[in-house]
Amino acid sequence: MSIKISPQNVKELRVKTGAGMMDCKKALEESKGNIEQAIENLRKKGLASASKKAHRSTTEGLIDSYIHAGSKIGVILEINCETDFVARRIEFKELSKNIAMQIAACGSIEYVNISDIPINVIEKEKIIEQAKEDLKNKPTEIRNKIIDGRIQKRLEELSLMNQLFIKNTDITVADLVNQHIALLGENIKVKRFCKFILGENYE
Repeated sequence: MSIKISPQNVKELRVKTGAGMMDCKKALEESKGNIEQAIENLRKKGLASASKKAHRSTTEGLIDSYIHAGSKIGVILEINCETDFVARRIEFKELSKNIAMQIAACGSIEYVNISDIPINVIEKEKIIEQAKEDLKNKPTEIRNKIIDGRIQKRLEELSLMNQLFIKNTDITVADLVNQHIALLGENIKVKRFCKFILGENYE
């Protein structure tokens, strides 16, 4: 006998995941009403869906902007999808705005993905870590592991997709994008962004 799922639980799951109503209802039925398990199942499905669509061409989308309160920080963002139909969807526009706000809020973000970080930047980070006083007396193997861990953490700080989403710190920005890929049925990619800070590099 299938468990009865309340509309309130379906709504709560939709708010938390961005998934469609029927997907939320099915996930709750499969998890016997356990919302946390349903969220986990939807995430797994979203990741699978995103993986299948990852190689699809994304030639549509939009250029969006966000100006933070006080007008001292601004972001211009290009986010791509497969069709103009999805680009006009309110969910896609909300995703774009949320990502632009994320960029404005996180001072360390400089790249979309870790794979976009130039090798010279990574090498510079290695030099900085290798010169730190707290590592000088460590055995080589332990020292190298600590350096690798610190560099990975630093690269994640520089990468937009690795950030915890400011409106829901249980997920990353990559998870957020994957949820929308599952929701909208198209590949979605953040292509590029530019952040402006009032007075920055001003002589």
